[in-house]
Amino acid sequence: MNWAYRFDARALKEIKKLGQTAQREILAYLDERIAGSDDPRRFGKALKATLSGLWRYRVGDYRIICQINDGELIVVVVTVGHRKDIYD
Repeated sequence: MNWAYRFDARALKEIKKLGQTAQREILAYLDERIAGSDDPRRFGKALKATLSGLWRYRVGDYRIICQINDGELIVVVVTVGHRKDIYD
């Protein structure tokens, strides 16, 4: 059972605003850990309160907020940003 990932429109705009180094690190993380993984939940943390149902992945000072769709085996990247701004 291999998982895939995709970006929604908002996350795609946000990742394009980041520097090239951050972009490379985030995409490498998604390629190495999420794509092809048997269980993407083991790398992340479930969020609570208003973000309940979403998962968080840490990549250095950046956070990737995702929704995991078990039926399609797809991790949808909802938002990407620096840790100081991501939860606002």
